[in-house]
Amino acid sequence: MKFPGSVLISLVLFVSETAAALCLSAGYHDEGDDMWRVLTLLFALLPCVLVQLSLHFIHRDVSRDRPLVLLLHLLQLGPLVRCVEAFYIYFSAERVEEPYVSITKKRQMPKDGYSEEIEKEVGQAEGKLRTHRSAFSRASVIQAFLGSAPQLTLQLYICILQQEVTVARSIFMVLSLLSIVYGALRCNILAIKIKYDDYDVRVKPTAYLCIFMWRSFEIATRVAVLVLFGSVLRVWVFLVVLLNFLCFFFYPWIQFWLSKSPFPENIEKELSRLGTTIVLCLLTLLYAGINMFCWSAAQVELSDPDLISKSQNWYQMTVYYIVRLMENAFLLLMWYIYRTDFYLYVCAPLLFLQLLIGYCMGIFFMLVFYQYCHPCKKLFSSSITEALLSCFNILYFICQHQKSTLLKGKMAMKSRGNTDEARGSSKTTDPQNRNIHQSASSNA
Repeated sequence: MKFPGSVLISLVLFVSETAAALCLSAGYHDEGDDMWRVLTLLFALLPCVLVQLSLHFIHRDVSRDRPLVLLLHLLQLGPLVRCVEAFYIYFSAERVEEPYVSITKKRQMPKDGYSEEIEKEVGQAEGKLRTHRSAFSRASVIQAFLGSAPQLTLQLYICILQQEVTVARSIFMVLSLLSIVYGALRCNILAIKIKYDDYDVRVKPTAYLCIFMWRSFEIATRVAVLVLFGSVLRVWVFLVVLLNFLCFFFYPWIQFWLSKSPFPENIEKELSRLGTTIVLCLLTLLYAGINMFCWSAAQVELSDPDLISKSQNWYQMTVYYIVRLMENAFLLLMWYIYRTDFYLYVCAPLLFLQLLIGYCMGIFFMLVFYQYCHPCKKLFSSSITEALLSCFNILYFICQHQKSTLLKGKMAMKSRGNTDEARGSSKTTDPQNRNIHQSASSNA
């Protein structure tokens, strides 16, 4: 039985970030900054409520008649109780004999073209521990992108406005960044396990390191770009954020409407149609929050019974990163043009270049992960480098086609101009010929 380390990491990040948010909001209250205090508390308490709901929904405490656990969830102590329960199960598993076990069948990764199917006995304690791990993984994703990401953006924006980085604020920003990166990492692992549920997936430490570096560069540069742009164009940043959020929020619903699939009814038997709609809206809300800051490894597909797309769409990922890189470059260019006097002490071209290179470094580690460190790379029908090459070939073909159409248009314009000149010259020479002929006839 594996040690529940992910449960402990999720709890430590959740508790430390919440405590730091409360301390920082108290500091804002002492300084008289009521707006910053309210926003800090909002971004700290809203994900706490959503985390409690997710843990409570996955474990179904109402149906199992556990009023004490329900009360602790209402007191925002649900993760602490879950962690204690998970470690109690782990340490008492070897002492208590299992009344029954279940047998699971998993396939190993293909070796020399062959894949063996292995059977494994899973006891009741290990099954409960797996449920705890999956619940905390989902809670970490919710905490990261609906709480920590807006919180990090807000605190960095306050630092630029006040032109001061305090110790409490810097500690809080570091904790928020670690929470976001860890949530993105758990999102990657969840997506891999959902897509390849039939296989025994084992993630190596090098894969964890690549994901950590990939997400760190990608998220840190994205937050910095949004904050820099918002510091000089405060109104336009709301338009950029709203446009991004609405596009990613409605994208799964548009796909679902175009597929003409029936409304999903098998999410939870006890939920009504309205409850199912609310759950799907919360899922797409989380999906939009993830894609605001980084690429979501788990692509939402409402027509699928698991609500997650199990196909590896390289082209969609390529288009996302190309568009996001262009958007970041454009936002940085607007910041460079409209920067204020505060940035006179900052080497703006160097910062511009560093942020773009940082985002490209994130893309580089992403390519390394999918090309060399992905635990299921043997199951890929094509590698990501082949997909990138084919995508760039398509873009090159489109550019060449546009160039050829422009050249044809220019040639057509030139030919029309030449014909018009020829007609004009013929019209000018005809009167001259007529005058010569008239003069010759008069002389005769």
